[in-house]
Amino acid sequence: MRRYETIVIVDPDLGEEQREGVFDKIRELIPQKGGLLVEFDEWGGRKLAYEIKKKQRGYYVRINYCGGGDLVSEMERQFRIDDRVMKYMTILLDTEADMERIQEAMTQAEQEAEAAATASEPAESPETATEAVAEAAPVEAEPETSPESTDSEAKKEEA
Repeated sequence: MRRYETIVIVDPDLGEEQREGVFDKIRELIPQKGGLLVEFDEWGGRKLAYEIKKKQRGYYVRINYCGGGDLVSEMERQFRIDDRVMKYMTILLDTEADMERIQEAMTQAEQEAEAAATASEPAESPETATEAVAEAAPVEAEPETSPESTDSEAKKEEA
């Protein structure tokens, strides 16, 4: 399974109900195609870097999910069809995402947030929860030292 991130810019003139219609489609599509929605982060209305469809502003949403190529193709097809979506961009975050580890990290973050709320302490910030999920992703191993550097170290030890 692969892990993706999609940024979607929706028309800012839409009402809350119309925007939720677009977002509900996405939330339903991911599990239908065998994916896992990791995070659905609404950034809200922001100024665009350049004018899109004669609009100066857009409503931004970041979607972090796991799935296959067919899921990404279907999501992007839905975005192209829907006039309420102004722009979108999908980025591949990880080619070998472990869905079970990610689900465990999400569950653990939820439990910690509940425990913090019941202990009447401030709730865990979304950034901390995101970091816990990010830690669940496999980390690439550091590159080994080159044979030349080990030879030079061995020569130093002999001297």
